[in-house]
Amino acid sequence: MSHPVPPMDAIIDFNGLPACRLALADGSTAVIALQGAQLLSWNPGGKGERIYLSPEARYAPGQPLRGGVPVIFPQFADLGPLPRHGFARTSPWQLDEVRQDPKAGYAAAIFSLRDDEASRALWPHAFELELAIGISSGRLDLELEIRNPGDSPFSCTAALHSYLRVKEVEESYLTGLYNAPYTDRRNGRQQRDSAPELMVDDELDRLYPRLGRPLLLSEPQRSLAIHNEGFPDLVLWNPWEHQCAALTDMPARGFRHMLCIEAAAVGEPLVLPAGGEWWGRQTLVCV
Repeated sequence: MSHPVPPMDAIIDFNGLPACRLALADGSTAVIALQGAQLLSWNPGGKGERIYLSPEARYAPGQPLRGGVPVIFPQFADLGPLPRHGFARTSPWQLDEVRQDPKAGYAAAIFSLRDDEASRALWPHAFELELAIGISSGRLDLELEIRNPGDSPFSCTAALHSYLRVKEVEESYLTGLYNAPYTDRRNGRQQRDSAPELMVDDELDRLYPRLGRPLLLSEPQRSLAIHNEGFPDLVLWNPWEHQCAALTDMPARGFRHMLCIEAAAVGEPLVLPAGGEWWGRQTLVCV
């Protein structure tokens, strides 16, 4: 299948890595690295950066980038034999198309990744991934599609590991989780959210299965509405002080300025039959 050739003025150098830059007339921008098709920045015009990218992230081919929105596939975390979070986030993706008309108030980029010799050495399946990232006034959409072009089924897990930037995590709160069951991934305990608002004041690593609710991330003078579609689960993560200190690609107090709110399909593996496909979307809206 052929695609329009992306305009060269959409390609920039970002700390030594090729990246795609989208821009709107209102000043909104987004930057996506071709490695991993990883969103690195989303700045809605006049509203400030909303994606956390570690100032100590390491920019090198094949090196995971701390922050942004890594695409997790075909394995979440260390729940399997593959490298942590799989290989999609460190693979070079193809930039297939850029749709950009600043005056129209919308811009999008479409990326793809297919199996090759290196991926099949780790995971012996044919696959096709497509990630579409679009921005409009105060809004960001990320849509991931997984296809199985092979002649046998496969199972996988997937997530959009969104690092959201906050000015101060202890002054932020998340609404929409009241009475929702979750697994505390630190100890495996099954629990239920008991407060109308989730405040972050300690290490956080939770999996909310089959959540299906919109969320609102609020902080002084700004809020972000979060809606996931297709992804059944939600993962929340903040490493807090001690875990953050152990991360060599993150500043010691970086945990204070981020909260991962991840659209995920990890509670139960996705099973794609031969010729099957699946898709999921995460939408962020400034409110």
